[in-house]
Amino acid sequence: MEKENYDCLSSETKLLHEAYSAKDAYNALNMPVYHAVAYDFDNAAQMELAFTGKSPEHVYSRISNPTVQHFESRIKTITNAAEVISFNSGMAAIANTIMAVAYSGGNIVASPHLFGNTYSFFASTLKDFGVEMHFCDLTNPDEVRTCIDKNTCALFLEIITNPQMEVADLRVLSGICKAYGVPLIADTTIVPFTAFRAADFGVDIEIASSTKYISGGATSLGGLVIDYNSFDWQNSKKLNCLINQTKWSAFSAKVRMEIHRNLGACMTPHVAYMQTIGLETLSVRYRQAAKTCKELAQKIEKLPNILSVNYPALPNHPYYAVSQRQFGEYAGAMFTFDLASREAAFGFIDNLKLIRRATNLFDNKTLAIHPASTIFGTFTEETRRSMDISQNTIRISVGLESIDDLYNDIAQAAEKQNF
Repeated sequence: MEKENYDCLSSETKLLHEAYSAKDAYNALNMPVYHAVAYDFDNAAQMELAFTGKSPEHVYSRISNPTVQHFESRIKTITNAAEVISFNSGMAAIANTIMAVAYSGGNIVASPHLFGNTYSFFASTLKDFGVEMHFCDLTNPDEVRTCIDKNTCALFLEIITNPQMEVADLRVLSGICKAYGVPLIADTTIVPFTAFRAADFGVDIEIASSTKYISGGATSLGGLVIDYNSFDWQNSKKLNCLINQTKWSAFSAKVRMEIHRNLGACMTPHVAYMQTIGLETLSVRYRQAAKTCKELAQKIEKLPNILSVNYPALPNHPYYAVSQRQFGEYAGAMFTFDLASREAAFGFIDNLKLIRRATNLFDNKTLAIHPASTIFGTFTEETRRSMDISQNTIRISVGLESIDDLYNDIAQAAEKQNF
């Protein structure tokens, strides 16, 4: 397709027709899976340029791979990002990002309302490397300001917390971050970038678990770091020395040329292939799952044995207004609800007939889990309370089934409990 015609297309259409970086020998419509480890060169000079990052050739698949590169290129097309780096899981994406910006004696500002392993990484793993955490209420701008100091490396948040369903105002946080010279890093897994433009709300670095919506139904593990090159890394004590040294931002250069290579958490070619295919139907699947999620949350609010339903796109939710501004009509395809007790929650889980008892989010199948005893099961009760993790809460990840079938299963499981 001619460039002028291609430029007129929507980002979703461009995604489907993203050209390969090199012409395929057989003109395959799907990017081939390059299960290669190393790549041949014509001469020593060519090798030197490739190994020192001065040419785009691939040298070793732990560093880069044609199939993985094409997947990243498609993400760049739909997000308009400056750089996209893929990893073998969402947690790897978070860890590599923080390892790139943090240093001993530095600190990260974040809410305690975090996914279990993310909280553990911040509170335990980073602590062993001398990185402090300043946990605070990110919905309180004054409290955020008091937590930022000269050694703050970043402000990190989940755009909708899991499972508390808290929504902080990103534009407010972005303004604070810019005033203090701190990058805003957001885990956007709950709402995909086809429905939410993180850069429009001042997010500098976006992180997403591609295991979720993108993989096309829990086919594979993966993670993404999306750099919008919107932060002035001159303000970073760690990365200011890398400014203008490469074609990438100082952050992406640090990740690409060092952290990603040294920690070895690379995405595999086969995963990149599967997730590229999943990416092509992401927008359609998300719209259906999110629509079902909202309607299902509205319907089960009326069930007598369910005490409360937590979904930010419901008008009675405390974060409804900010959710509408940031995400529009839908706030992802996950909601939670509370029952009378832990025992009632366990009984509900046990009586499900259609909905699967499993972890993960945004599978094509609907999943139910009791977060307090599973995702947060190894935490002390004191820590769970500080994170607002209730023993009465059930989390539902909505898939692509009929809403009537899902409602009937929830209704019958709730009805069987002796509340």
